Amino acid sequence: MKNNIAILNIRELITLKGPKRARIKEEMKELGIVHNGALVIENGKIIFSGKMEELNIDISKSKFEIIDLKNEEYVVMPGFVDSHTHPVFAETREEEYEMRIRGISYEEIAKRGGGILNSAKKLRESSKDKLKSIFLKNCEIFIKYGTTTIEAKSGYGLTLKDEIKMLEVIDEGKKETPLDVFPTFLGAHAIPEKYKENPEKYVDLIVNEMIPEVVRRKLALFCDVFCEKGFFDIELTERILKRATQYGLKIKIHADELYSIGASSLAAKYKALSADHLEKIRKIDMENMAKSGTIATLLPGTAYNLGLTHYPPAREIIENGVPVALATDFNPGSCFTPNMQLILSIACTQMKMTPAETIVAATINGAYALDIGDKVGSLESGKDADLIILNCKNYKMIPYMFGINHVKTVIKKGKIILDS
Repeated sequence: MKNNIAILNIRELITLKGPKRARIKEEMKELGIVHNGALVIENGKIIFSGKMEELNIDISKSKFEIIDLKNEEYVVMPGFVDSHTHPVFAETREEEYEMRIRGISYEEIAKRGGGILNSAKKLRESSKDKLKSIFLKNCEIFIKYGTTTIEAKSGYGLTLKDEIKMLEVIDEGKKETPLDVFPTFLGAHAIPEKYKENPEKYVDLIVNEMIPEVVRRKLALFCDVFCEKGFFDIELTERILKRATQYGLKIKIHADELYSIGASSLAAKYKALSADHLEKIRKIDMENMAKSGTIATLLPGTAYNLGLTHYPPAREIIENGVPVALATDFNPGSCFTPNMQLILSIACTQMKMTPAETIVAATINGAYALDIGDKVGSLESGKDADLIILNCKNYKMIPYMFGINHVKTVIKKGKIILDS
């Protein structure tokens, strides 16, 4: 038997069958729910997803492992696709968490030597073995909470040597975890102290040395830039995007998080896969993103953890025809959670997304934000069998009953990788 499983008598099977692209507007409410469903996996691929009474495949026990849910209170749905994470770091930053509680701003903490530059300093002092151990432990936690695919960024190196070190950790580590891991080069995460008075010189390093070397070593699929006041402005960001595009990297941008500077429209101009954060996005940016098909990856856990009152305007973004994805922004500074179930809950209560919209955003649209929507993100014949079994009576319970882990079983490419 090779990754052959038949899951029977599923009370609520969320297939997410639909258009072969990221979902927009009313499509984000369509979950393709099947009641009393069945899902059959052969050689790690889905070969049937539908109603029990329509199942006409020989599922004898000699060929398949049978999981009979007996129409009890279980939901079966695609595994979460977390399309924005920073899972490689040397140390946590809980002291900065307490500083924020005392009223010190994220920007002030950065001025005092905290923030991204703090993580960069600690990462440079750490060995690859230590970083890989931390990364793999983080991967285990992602799986525990139902995530089957992540994007993983560099960005705490900020030198050629240490950005390469981070990406090598991701490249080596992804071979030791059942998670699918998609690497992103984020050398433009912050401007190192030595370049504060001359950021153009650091961008020279990125475009002339870092990007060519990352591509030569085949260490990243995507290039990301933190386009923001005090970090990389529009002009500097565009230089990086041009070079990344020339070298065949797909584009992602940290955009319009703290200030509205047109970063989302720049993402649209370069037909980026996604523009992420978007707390300060304008209507014109939404219109440009809708035209380009760029996905809005919203990270409500970050606003929540930073104690902000202004969240990305999800309702307006959806109404303007921009496909929305949700991700954790898992990182040691501004959002230290790998739990996508919690992100769904925050998206519902703070951004007024419906439970159905959050599931679409955390699965199929997240997959398209990584350009893999043809392989994962929905439970359709021919796709990888990446799915989770949740101990709840319907999908609305996932964000509604928050603060607990609903995951019972995680299946990746047809193999059970967690069963509690």
